Amino acid sequence: MSASARQPEHNVNPLFIDRWSPRAFTGEAIGEQDLLTILEAGRWAPSAYNVQPWRFIYARAGTPAWGPLFATLNAFNQSWAQRASALIIVTSANESVSPGSTEAKPNPSYEFDAGAAWGYIALQTTLLGWHAHAMAGFDKDLARSSLGIPANYTVQAAVAIGRHSEDKSFLPEGLQSRDVPSPRLPVKAIAAEGRFGFEG
Repeated sequence: MSASARQPEHNVNPLFIDRWSPRAFTGEAIGEQDLLTILEAGRWAPSAYNVQPWRFIYARAGTPAWGPLFATLNAFNQSWAQRASALIIVTSANESVSPGSTEAKPNPSYEFDAGAAWGYIALQTTLLGWHAHAMAGFDKDLARSSLGIPANYTVQAAVAIGRHSEDKSFLPEGLQSRDVPSPRLPVKAIAAEGRFGFEG
């Protein structure tokens, strides 16, 4: 995708503009090394006290691990993610052991930190010429039971990874026109100096 499809207001690296979340994938297989490189990027995200609360469960299409992850997606997401090359379930520990302590206590930033890890994954995916699409539409209870996720981990999101396909004809009709890079709010709508000054 060309950065000309999106115009930043301020000078940022083109990587931030080129990253987007398509649903039209080619179905091309992803090599294990590419996928591990993507997960390696998530590993290096910042976290409070460096507790690194995120955990990733992944599967490549065509492997035995694929079925249980794919089965957690709702029907809408299955309709397009069936052509993804890999799936990732993002979880994070809602308790952690702070420095100087031996007792696990609620971690107030575990979801914030897992979000940072997802952001790193998304950017690394783009750097490698793939695309990542995060999803909230999946059965978290099924993911927990079928993937063996402990009770002290929150199931956060599912992520589909694949190569973007210019052919969108296989997408449900309502999705074909939506498979384009989305715009963003202007900076003044999301950032205010000194005091909250936003409508809504």
